[in-house]
Parts: sequence; C-alpha cells; structure tokens
Amino acid sequence: MNKALGALIVVVVIVAVALGIAHDHNTNKSTTPKAATVSYKTDDVTITGAGSTFAAPLYGQLGSEYKAKTETTLNYQSVGSGAGVAQFIANTVNFGATDVALTDAELAQAQAVGAPLDIPTAFGAVTVSYNLPGVKSGLKLDGPTIADIYLGKITNWDNSAITKLNPGVKLPNLAISPVYRSDGSGTTADFTQFLTDVSPTWAQQIGTSKTVEWPVGTGSSGNAGVAATVTQTKGSIGYVEQAYALQNNFTTAAVKDKAGQYVTPSLASTSLAGQNLPKLPSDLRFTAINSPTAGAYPIASATFIVVYQDTCKAKEVPDAAHAQALKGWLNYLLGPGQSSMKQLQYAPLPAGLLTKAQAKVNSMTCNGSAITT
Repeated sequence: MNKALGALIVVVVIVAVALGIAHDHNTNKSTTPKAATVSYKTDDVTITGAGSTFAAPLYGQLGSEYKAKTETTLNYQSVGSGAGVAQFIANTVNFGATDVALTDAELAQAQAVGAPLDIPTAFGAVTVSYNLPGVKSGLKLDGPTIADIYLGKITNWDNSAITKLNPGVKLPNLAISPVYRSDGSGTTADFTQFLTDVSPTWAQQIGTSKTVEWPVGTGSSGNAGVAATVTQTKGSIGYVEQAYALQNNFTTAAVKDKAGQYVTPSLASTSLAGQNLPKLPSDLRFTAINSPTAGAYPIASATFIVVYQDTCKAKEVPDAAHAQALKGWLNYLLGPGQSSMKQLQYAPLPAGLLTKAQAKVNSMTCNGSAITT
C-alpha cells in the first residue's frame, strides 16, 4: 500500500468500457469463470458515480488499470454510501455506490425514475483497528465487548472484560477513545448490524443504520477520516475497511465469530464470508454480516453499485454512448477486476453470486433497447 492509494480515494479516474463474465456458486470452491471477449470503447464519455468510501480504493485501482486503454472517464466521488444513494435517487449521478443494499424506502424513492438494480461487485472486511502502545498484535475482542466500548460501558483498556479475552497480554491502564463515522455510511451500517446481532443491549438502545446516535466517541468523515483519527489518537479504536487499515499499518483485532472462534480479517476470511450465503433474494439485496461459515470474518460485507435497469431514463445517462460506457464499466468490475482487486485485500464474488450479478448487468437497457458493448 502506498500514498498513491490515498490520492485515489476522491478522484477522477480513467476507466474502461469492457467485458462480461459468467460464474457458478453455492459451493465452498472458488471457481474461476471463463472470461467473455474483451471489447474496448474509446468514446470521449464521462461516467459519474458517488458513494462508498469503503470501495473507493478498489474503484481507484481498477480505474487506474484501465487508464491507458480507453478515453472513457469515470468521475467517482468518495462521499459515503448515504450521500451516494441520495445522489443516485436525486438523479444527479450515473450510479451510486453503497456497502449495504438499498432499503425498501430507498428502493421506493428510486422507482420514481425507474427500476433500480443492486449489483454486488466485491467483498471487503470492516476491521476493528486500534492504536494501543505495547500491543502490536494478537488482541482478541468479541461482539458484546466491542458494543460495550461504543456504549461507553467499558472505558479503559485494562478493563476485566478485555483482559479475560486476552490472557497473557499486558494491557495498559489507558482510556479507550472510540472513533466512529460522522457521515452516512454503509460501513457504519455493517458495523452496527454486527453489534445488533451480538448485543441485545445495542439492538435495543442503538440499532443499525447508515447513521446512528453514538453514545460516546469522536466522529470523523469517511473511512479515511476514521483512519486518520485512529492514527493520531493513542488508546483509540475505530472501524475501517481493510484497505485503509493496511495503508496505515494498523493493528487489527481478531473478532469472535458465531462458532466462538477468533478470526482475523484477511483476504481468505473475507472470501469465506461470501461462501454459502443463505438463499439469495432475486433482487440481490443481501447481507453477509455475521456469516455462519467456519473461518469467515464476521464483519465482512459486499459492496454494491446501484443503477437503473433502463439506464437512459436517468437524465445523467443521456444517450447510448453513456449507457455503453456505464455497462462496460460494470462488466469490467465483474470481469478482470475480480482478479486484480485481491491486491487490496478485497475478495471476489463467489461463483453463483457473480453469475447473478452479471445477469443484472446484462438486463440493462437504454430506452427499452439492449445495450451492446
């Protein structure tokens, strides 16, 4: 990870208009699909997108890979999932990017323009990162303890609730400084969904959403903002996507899963979270939080792009050239991008989910006509 990654988080990136892919799922094996024929477009077209900071390093890298291969430009604003969905619904961008699928209310709002599609593109881990002098690795935390930290019930690192999870680890007598997202965030929705699943107190008092009323802590905007605050604050703890944790050389906690095992965030454990998903809904609005799969990291999430099925009904997609560019970008994400994303510790979609996601892309039209790429 290098400083260039940070520069890619809120950027104008050059992306391609390219390819499709097929895959197979509902197996523990990761099956590599046969790629479709690549087709590049060189039209001078700009696609606009906004949303997820969780996925911004991913979209930055994949855009950079195609920079020299097309004149199609992707203007992606890393503003958080909440703002990205709002801009999509307001019809001011070609696509929104979010780490939680559209809610029923958001779906109903979007339908004022046309039928929206939730298209998963990758899986990533929401790490529990910390800045704790003298504890460079090996910290273990379970869901109820993390919840009590963010509820303000556990305020010191040498609290017995933490020490009993970490026998043999010398924890300092140091105040805990929780850090959270101040903006509307899919990362927050994923993190609070996990806490809701494992802590009845959290579920009753706080719940899950892109924005919640945090009882304690310091708010920062975006994954990058939380990462910066954790870096600058001794005794801090924060939830950040793994690419940001790697970029900042964070130590991350192993988190207890449903089976009672402590799992560290990694490409392998994030990949497992996408395996053996419960029966997928036809609209692909699903969550992988607190996966029952053995060895799966429990705070792993899919990230989604939302577009209109008849994309030319959106005023920001005025013609077939823009529709081709948008579909081509999605085809690239579901094609060669599935392999290259591993460099940033994002996990590719499992085989069957990839097939279903590609089918959503294939169903896109422009004023009722098929979009060719």
